[in-house]
Amino acid sequence: MDPGAALWAAAALVLAMVVAAALLSPAARFQAKVAGYCVLCLAVSALTSAVCLLWNRGRTVRNMRIIKTAVKTFKYLYGLRFEVKGLENFKVGSPCVIVSNHQSILDMMGLMEILPDGCVQIAKKELLYTGSVGLVMYLGGVIFINRKSTSNAKMVMADVAKTMLSENVMVWIYPEGTRNGNGDLLPFKKGAFHLAIQAQVPVVPVVYSSFSSFYDRKKNLFTSGKIRVEVLEPIETKGLTPEDVTELTNRCYSTMRETFFRLSGLVNEPNGSARTHLQ
Repeated sequence: MDPGAALWAAAALVLAMVVAAALLSPAARFQAKVAGYCVLCLAVSALTSAVCLLWNRGRTVRNMRIIKTAVKTFKYLYGLRFEVKGLENFKVGSPCVIVSNHQSILDMMGLMEILPDGCVQIAKKELLYTGSVGLVMYLGGVIFINRKSTSNAKMVMADVAKTMLSENVMVWIYPEGTRNGNGDLLPFKKGAFHLAIQAQVPVVPVVYSSFSSFYDRKKNLFTSGKIRVEVLEPIETKGLTPEDVTELTNRCYSTMRETFFRLSGLVNEPNGSARTHLQ
């Protein structure tokens, strides 16, 4: 089957799943839409991998332009709208570490909506083995780490620091370490901040508003909606030492958490855990 026919077949399958979902129970409808999204990701990844191999002949961060163009079309199918502020803060004039919150399988759309050129992501090694999705990530220059091996992760991050400076690339990391859709941010792991201080490059925080108004696994909710995104001002690390990692981590976490509540229309209660929607 030629690539064009494969793409149309995938689109028809996704459309059929969406139509079928409308006739099912809420739980079945949710699972059908998630399955359709996964099928779409696999199909588009396969086609995009072929284009990357033909155009750039292998693994390179330049392939991210092709991947980004393909993924940015998903928002039209799923009725998602992005409201973005602060893109100028990516223009730091040097390599940097970008950190953002991590909520669901839909994060890929948010990532590709604003991904700057010359930026690679850090991802768990398991994603490399997800078929065509793993292949396209590999071709796009994604750096895979074994989170179960601390020594391996540290060695990879040390190499990343050298690569950032020698090749003038940005690195995108999810410091929560896992998806989190509970309406708050999980405590940050320190790897991204060790990396920034080791390389003496700025940290650029990126915050996405809560997806809970349109995507919620517990409520079997998967519909259209708006995502507010804000790229915050860079945080300099020049002159900082490993002793400053905890303070840098806490500073970034507090700033991003406050921004998350503001963008999401949520307010943090005095006990620090409960959230309510602002009226």
